[in-house]
Amino acid sequence: MSSSTAFPGQSPLAETAPLSLCAREPHVPADRLVAEMVPPPRFDSVRFDTYVPDPNQPSQSEAVTVLAGFAAGLGGAHATGAGRRRWFSKKPAAPAGPRGVYLDGGYGVGKTHLLASLWHATPAEPSLKAFGTFVELTNLVGALGFQQTVRTLGGHRLLCIDEFELDDPGDTVLVSSLLSRLVEAGVALAATSNTLPGKLGEGRFAAVDFLREIQGLSAHFRPLRIDGEDYRHRGLPEAPPPYDDEQVTRAAYATPGASLDDFPGLLDHLARVHPSRYGALTDDIGAVCLTGVAAVPDQSTALRLVVLADRLYDREVPVLASGLPFDRLFSDEMLNGGYRKKYFRAISRLTALARDAKGLVAQ
Repeated sequence: MSSSTAFPGQSPLAETAPLSLCAREPHVPADRLVAEMVPPPRFDSVRFDTYVPDPNQPSQSEAVTVLAGFAAGLGGAHATGAGRRRWFSKKPAAPAGPRGVYLDGGYGVGKTHLLASLWHATPAEPSLKAFGTFVELTNLVGALGFQQTVRTLGGHRLLCIDEFELDDPGDTVLVSSLLSRLVEAGVALAATSNTLPGKLGEGRFAAVDFLREIQGLSAHFRPLRIDGEDYRHRGLPEAPPPYDDEQVTRAAYATPGASLDDFPGLLDHLARVHPSRYGALTDDIGAVCLTGVAAVPDQSTALRLVVLADRLYDREVPVLASGLPFDRLFSDEMLNGGYRKKYFRAISRLTALARDAKGLVAQ
């Protein structure tokens, strides 16, 4: 339909045709990847004092206190550019004591909120702090090359890595090598991670796994345990059931900036767009409307969908859908496999975005 065509049953020119994610093939230059290494829009305004600890989980209050102190201690000459000059010295000064924290806790306990709060509280200009997921960091290395990434981040005061991936040995070694170089330059580190494949404890990430996998870096991290349940399920209503195709389509036409795509077609399109561009894929999208949601056919497709779900959640983009409910996206085999943490996170986040989309459907 053209932009001047009304949806059937609506008055002419009253509605405009929705956008389509499948029609987008964004190009993301390397400098944008660097500039976007800040907390995502969802976490623009979070601070330590906006984190609401569960009164039944004292470790949450303790985490706020410890991280606030860690941020306050990240002062010094490094923020003025001394770190950059250090690259030209023969013997870079080694930082004394642990210069990193590792947030150890299950999904939904607020680790990203706390990690973003640490970024905001650290006394340095935004250009001297970096925040990104493990995937975004590996994408940066791929775009800039290893040495240029070291030079780019080596003058920073703090690097925050959310969702450090431990399920790909090659990427883990690559990033561990990068972090070793950054630690030598005096960059402070903070990280959260996913559990290794085959590990038990659905609600927990294991600090011992993280510290073992990063090997020589383990001495630079202080594990900080954060207990609790997924906050998205604390007293919240159940996710709304899927709507029918006509409801979703009408909502897409009635919602400014909404996109409308067939779910299987979107999955095919994601295979042609590099995951580093999924954020750009959602630029200026006010809501994502999907018809025909069905079970994801294979693991490669599922992992791409996880990345898209993360980018939509970061940007607080509501998701309205017809077809299967989101808790039936992934097969039992997937949910019991090595990437189950990612799939449960995607279900949790898409469910939250589905709640946000309820208001888009005319009652």
